[in-house]
Amino acid sequence: MLPGLTFVLGGVGSGVAEYAETLALGTGRSPVCILTAPSEDSVTQPGVAGRKTDWTILHAPRDIGRTLAGISGDSAVLLSALPAWLDTLIADGKDPAEAEAELMAGLALCAAPVIVLSREPALSDPPEFRTALAQLNLKLAARAGLAVHVIAGLPQVLKGSLP
Repeated sequence: MLPGLTFVLGGVGSGVAEYAETLALGTGRSPVCILTAPSEDSVTQPGVAGRKTDWTILHAPRDIGRTLAGISGDSAVLLSALPAWLDTLIADGKDPAEAEAELMAGLALCAAPVIVLSREPALSDPPEFRTALAQLNLKLAARAGLAVHVIAGLPQVLKGSLP
């Protein structure tokens, strides 16, 4: 059984999305994928939106907190592309700390287990984004009951136990 929050970290092409999908489906609950990239950004949309018909797909490029708060307890949520969400908000001029607080409030109100996908900041990322993503990853990992780093498709447990 998954904890209320699972944090999954991995690089592009690491198998992180596939692993997170497996976790969500393994709960036996109705799978919900929240896409955080703007809908016109097909590059950062996860594969689940295009290849799964049994998933409920929600687009929330800005208001994840409210979206999470409205999800029922019979679901399992995959919150995909967290860096894309953060990048969108910073580009909109929103304070990253305020966005983080809204996300954390939404996680606290969500009745379903949530699997959050993220990546490590890259040196090529703009400094404000790199700092904000690093801070957010630290807070999510600290709050999560399960934290996993996926490398070459293999989950490495950082905190908690796999279901």
